[in-house]
Amino acid sequence: MDVTALLERGRTLATPVLRAAIERLAPPMNTVAAYHFGWIDAHGNPADGDGGKAVRPALAVMSAEVTGAAPEVGIPGAVAVELVHNFSLLHDDLMDGDEQRRHRDTVWKAYDPAQAILVGDALMVLANEILLELGTAEAARATRRVTTATRALIDGQAQDISYEHRERVTVEECLEMEGNKTGALLACACSIGAVLGGADDHTADTLEKYGYHLGLAFQAVDDLLGIWGDPVATGKQTWSDLRQRKKSLPVVAALAAGGQASERLGELLAADAKSSDFANFSEEEFAARAALIEEAGGRDWTAEEARRQHTIAIEALDSIRMPEYVRDQFAALADFVVVRKR
Repeated sequence: MDVTALLERGRTLATPVLRAAIERLAPPMNTVAAYHFGWIDAHGNPADGDGGKAVRPALAVMSAEVTGAAPEVGIPGAVAVELVHNFSLLHDDLMDGDEQRRHRDTVWKAYDPAQAILVGDALMVLANEILLELGTAEAARATRRVTTATRALIDGQAQDISYEHRERVTVEECLEMEGNKTGALLACACSIGAVLGGADDHTADTLEKYGYHLGLAFQAVDDLLGIWGDPVATGKQTWSDLRQRKKSLPVVAALAAGGQASERLGELLAADAKSSDFANFSEEEFAARAALIEEAGGRDWTAEEARRQHTIAIEALDSIRMPEYVRDQFAALADFVVVRKR
């Protein structure tokens, strides 16, 4: 199964509708949004930027095929989910102070924080408009799922921020936060095309179970990349999550492991939270913390958790009927999520 082709199909089908939605925005929000999506540079010139992995649009289009519908049936859902996802990215980059995304300045850095907030808000509203304009019962059901997923996503971001100011977070709390922040919207992407295609609630809920656990696997891999990822591949700084004092899964698992490395890590992170010089830490200081996380077992535990969540996601597919080639697509995309490098 060619996963690259699946991702490209979702992107190709969704992008014209996504561009049309962005054109509805009042200036300069339409320009700022176009920059965020990589369609133009900061000077307004056409660009062929990295628009992201397009996992969610691919899932939405695939889910329409579960019902036997044409993939095009899932396009409004694909666009709605992509709009919500990018609303969250615009706001997250500002809240986290991230200056780089996809190898260039984030919106708040290239323009200003106010534009990042306004454009993010506009994208969230557009997501509902795109679905409700269909005027069908299926569209209303799909909108309800998008709204519920968006609220969970916001809950997850609030949890993420609050955890940055706590010395300790449990593994269970971290998984709950990541289930909200990442799992909920991926779950919605996996069901929304099927809902638009007329799927019953059992089918949609089961696809959401697949997507939720896929989201946890996705986020576990993201957490690994947030510490040990290659900046050339990720487009972010080295040790990016450590610089933001994120209580990501490797960190939380390492702190919960016990032992000398775990205790030393806890002491360092507690001191970091009180340090007035944290922003000026050297590469070596962040590398030392990453080494302690790995020594305490946080890296291995997170990699195994990604594989465990992947298994649960795949097993969920067995409880509903769908064409075999569609199941193979879902399985292939799940495999891609746990082996990606960015």
